Formats: sequence, structure tokens, C-alpha cells
Amino acid sequence: MTRPLCLAQETEADDLLSTDDFALLLGMLLDQQYPMEHAFRGPRKLAERMGGFDLRRIADADPAEFEELAATPPAIHRYGRSMARRAQALAQYVIEHYDGDPTRIWTDGDPDGKEVLRRLQDLPGFGAQKAKIFLALLGKQRGVEPAGWRRAAGSYGDDGSRRSVADVVDADTLAEVREFKKQAKAAAKKAT
Repeated sequence: MTRPLCLAQETEADDLLSTDDFALLLGMLLDQQYPMEHAFRGPRKLAERMGGFDLRRIADADPAEFEELAATPPAIHRYGRSMARRAQALAQYVIEHYDGDPTRIWTDGDPDGKEVLRRLQDLPGFGAQKAKIFLALLGKQRGVEPAGWRRAAGSYGDDGSRRSVADVVDADTLAEVREFKKQAKAAAKKAT
């Protein structure tokens, strides 16, 4: 049994992330150019507005209506309409390639960490870094540990690190991750 997630820092939103793998994937998709905990609250906002959270209903929703639903304040993201389109593309991809079951991304054919990483990178809206972070999140907090997952996740898979959402288990670790990112950004700025 895995521990409940604490990414959104709100009980109902974190409960959804802990029990619905597509909600977790969608939260990860939204985690860019937006505070992490707010991004991971996005799936719960959709669930409230749609009368439940359902990958197929997201995929099949009228695009204009879904954009409006996602952009209505409080929006699911600072770029609510754009992210609504990405959310639908992600849902459609999971249906097309994994019959609507996101767990198949990391279970079909008993893949190793490198293969899971490749599959994650194939998802709409998931680049190399986001895929590594999500793989680390699966390994560190969801008990999904395919052979070689830490290596495939790179430094995000390091035990005891505080560099990404994969390491957030409470408000204190969220603050530590924020501080790490702040220092990394300052170091990168100083190097230029």
C-alpha cells in the first residue's frame, strides 16, 4: 500500500490524485509555469465542474465547452484554455494507446525503467524532464519500481533528494523543493 499523496496540499485534491492515475498524470501535465500545488489541484477542479473525474468524458468533451470549463475562475492553470486542449490530447492518447488505463504505461509487458520513461516521453505534453520527474514520482511515492527506474529518472530518482514534485510528501518538503529550485535558478542565472 502506498501512502496518500500530498502534492496539492488540499485533502480532496490529494485524495483524487492518490486514487486516480489519470488525475495524477494530468496534474503532472499542468505542472509547468504554475505553482506546483495549484497545478495538482486542477484535476479536482475539473471533477467538481464535471460531476466527477472521468478520463473518457474529458477526451470526448466538446473542445470549446471543455476549454471554457477549464478556464472558468479559478482556472485549472494560468493558461487554462491551452491546458484544456493538452488535457484532452492526453486523455485521447491514453485511450488510443492504453485503452483508457494509464497504469498500462508502466505495466504493459513488464517494462524496465528505460521503457517506462520512453512511454512517458511519448505522452502529449511530456518532455524528457517531465517524464523523468513523473517516473521518479511513481517510484518514490506510488510503489512503481520497474528495474532501473532510478537510473532512468536521473537525479530525480536520487534517494533523499528535494528537487521535484517526486520528493514532496508534506508542506515541509514542498518548501525544501522550492528552495532547491530557487537555488538552481540563481546558479543558472549566475552562470550566464
